[in-house]
Amino acid sequence: MKYTNYSGFTEGMMKRIAVLTSGGDAPGMNAAIRATVRTGLSSGWEVFGVRNGYAGLIAGAIAPLGARDVGGIIQRGGTMLGSARCREFETEIGQLAALNQLRQRGIDGLVVIGGNGSQTGAHALSMLGFPVVGVASTIDNDLSGTDVTIGVTTAIDVALEAIDRLKVTGASHQRAFLIEVMGRKCGYLALMAGLAGGADSIVIPEQEADPERVAEDLRGAYASGKAHAIVVVAEGARNNGEQLGQYFHEHHERIGFDLRVTKLGHVQRGGAPGAYDRMLGTLFGAAATEQLAAGAHGVLVGMVKGEIATTPLAEVVANKKPLDLRLLELARMLAK
Repeated sequence: MKYTNYSGFTEGMMKRIAVLTSGGDAPGMNAAIRATVRTGLSSGWEVFGVRNGYAGLIAGAIAPLGARDVGGIIQRGGTMLGSARCREFETEIGQLAALNQLRQRGIDGLVVIGGNGSQTGAHALSMLGFPVVGVASTIDNDLSGTDVTIGVTTAIDVALEAIDRLKVTGASHQRAFLIEVMGRKCGYLALMAGLAGGADSIVIPEQEADPERVAEDLRGAYASGKAHAIVVVAEGARNNGEQLGQYFHEHHERIGFDLRVTKLGHVQRGGAPGAYDRMLGTLFGAAATEQLAAGAHGVLVGMVKGEIATTPLAEVVANKKPLDLRLLELARMLAK
């Protein structure tokens, strides 16, 4: 059954698709772009790349992509298409302008690679009647509809390498290091890096810890004879790296260790994708074109219980993915 909506699009056989990346970049995005382009071309479609996310879509920064255009990118971090925040796209005027750009080029479907904000935009286009498939990609791993997102395992590995290095220098000088990792609203990165890195204390937005609780963890590490101590903090925690660093600067004698603060910031985004993120990007990108070919849209491609799966975008944007706080208690127990 065909439908025509007020934007002027008619559902039918796919001939042209476009792909964009939006929001924060994540290692493995390029693998997803590559897979989307090459599987689309294998289906006999024309494939277009949108530069700079939804801002580029509104501006008409859309160009054809061939197989060679995505050659040699699978090992690169970031996104070859670029990304940008776009307030204009949050409005219906912006969304209709984006649809007009797609209509002018005869594009029949769109693949959106990104996290929560990106998939909210994908859902808005879908509600306007345009075939859209989302691909789960964010280093926060906070997207509903998937157990794991493109980029998170590489970001954890980058943070873990920093923790391991700081342990070495910390033990040499009997110091504590407070390491702030990314995560404005979600503490997944901090929790997993802290658990894997043997942190003595972990601070996340989902379960706030006051400075005295962290001080207790540090004093415990000192009293047990440890040569160093590690605190991993999510940037979005109320008591983030800056707040805790200031507190311990004023009360340094109460924790036993001399303490230093290290903020990793965007270093975590820029790593070359590991094997898992390259595979995840490849599988998700290929699955996105399969969904469009099958006439399924308005869905997010993710992984559920080890299998590639789709979830309606309406469910994805309406639900918040919970963090397993039992792991926080496990990390605290293992730190003793």
